[in-house]
Amino acid sequence: MTLPAPDVDTVPPLLRFAGRVPYEPTVEAMKAFTAGRGSETPDEIWVVEHDPVFTQGLAGKAEHVLDAGGVPVVQTNRGGQVTFHGPGQVVAYPLVDLRRLGIYVKEYVFRLEEAVLRTLADFAVTGHRVPGAPGIYVRLDDPFGHAALAHDRPVSDPFRGLGKIAALGVKVSNHCTYHGVALNVAMDLQPFARINPCGYAGLKTVDLATLGVVADRATVADALGRRLRAQFTR
Repeated sequence: MTLPAPDVDTVPPLLRFAGRVPYEPTVEAMKAFTAGRGSETPDEIWVVEHDPVFTQGLAGKAEHVLDAGGVPVVQTNRGGQVTFHGPGQVVAYPLVDLRRLGIYVKEYVFRLEEAVLRTLADFAVTGHRVPGAPGIYVRLDDPFGHAALAHDRPVSDPFRGLGKIAALGVKVSNHCTYHGVALNVAMDLQPFARINPCGYAGLKTVDLATLGVVADRATVADALGRRLRAQFTR
């Protein structure tokens, strides 16, 4: 008796936890996976950690790197401006077929952010979206409070009182995604002071440890991986 082929529309993305891996070969592997996949290729989510590296998006401006200080600066094909990856950060790369999921890029970004918000909630932290600025932010004076952000934040300083805890940068090729999201757990935040994070001068960057959350990176990686898989399971 031959079993029917699995229905890939109902198969959750495969979670792959790779530990610390170099940035550039990982990007090349994502490109190769995306270029070689077909309509029935199951989706995957790669959860990794990188050695220190600044990465520039397609529209990245050199002036947003204030002082690389010996840390490599790598040009990439994702969206967005410059960010930093380093030890103590969880980086997740969803490799998903948007057409098969029946969603567009805007919804995809919303779900990425939703996965981060729910992961933070797992550790009692309240994350926030800021309109027009992809990523997730926390209130520096009350990261555990549940009050919503005011919708009329000042145009001159939309990040007043906030710290960025997760950055997004995505690429979509033939309806399939790569690159993804980085969540700061317990890392050396000093390199963020040597750039304008995501193109915003003076934007403060924080991690869970700064907020007083005691959680090892592996535990947070598992939580974020599960939350992402739930968002991209049809």
